[in-house]
Amino acid sequence: MVSAVRKTVLQKRPGIILCDRNMNSEKTKRNYNQEYKDNTRKYAYDFDYTLRDFMVRTFQPFFLKGKALEMGCYLGEFTKKIMKHYDDVTVIEASDELIAQAKENVGPSVKFIYSTFEEANITEKYDCIFLMHTLEHLDNPIEILKKINSWLSETSRLFLVVPNANAASRQIAVKMGLIPYNTAVIESERLHGHRCTYNLDTLENEARQANLKIINKGGVFFKALSGSQYDDALKAKVITPAYLEGCYQLGMIYPDLCSSIYLICEKG
Repeated sequence: MVSAVRKTVLQKRPGIILCDRNMNSEKTKRNYNQEYKDNTRKYAYDFDYTLRDFMVRTFQPFFLKGKALEMGCYLGEFTKKIMKHYDDVTVIEASDELIAQAKENVGPSVKFIYSTFEEANITEKYDCIFLMHTLEHLDNPIEILKKINSWLSETSRLFLVVPNANAASRQIAVKMGLIPYNTAVIESERLHGHRCTYNLDTLENEARQANLKIINKGGVFFKALSGSQYDDALKAKVITPAYLEGCYQLGMIYPDLCSSIYLICEKG
């Protein structure tokens, strides 16, 4: 958990806002500094960084000018991609360790809010909000989506992305006996803070319960291999950029088999 000393250090760092809350309360009793660390499963594979490029490519036609909010930043790699399109970027993150690393990675222009989403006190409206591979980590996802709805203006957009329970690679793992069923949360995922595994139906259902207006939906990147298998194949040069492009194009035809599924939402 976050120590008082660590809080003091964060408060003194420029560009970081420490929300007025108790990170050690029963409501938020999770060790966010532990969940992002590798266990028997890596938290992020090299393939995941390639996938982010395809996400931006998918979403860019829907980007709006103005201010951007990223909810959860990991090491700031996707933050840097957002910065290419937005001059005014704010990040909410519950891990002080990740804030420190992301801050070094992205530089001083990004504003960081040290808070859980549940206790974040946001008064501004943002033109684009990015919740990328984060909803599956939340204890109360519908309540957070309702909160995000209140942060959207009448013209704002939410880009919501989660790992896909029905990805081809995951269904293959089920048939191999590595995962009991598509939507299961396996132990290594649980240790990384996952609380559920979404398919497109369950994701849409939660967005509707939060009264969000869905304007676009789909999948990003047809995924037949696991993240570690993609990393090995890329290092061995078995997979080429042309193959990756083919998987991206195929994902537009078969979104339910993609690595990630997404919704683009507006205020409901």
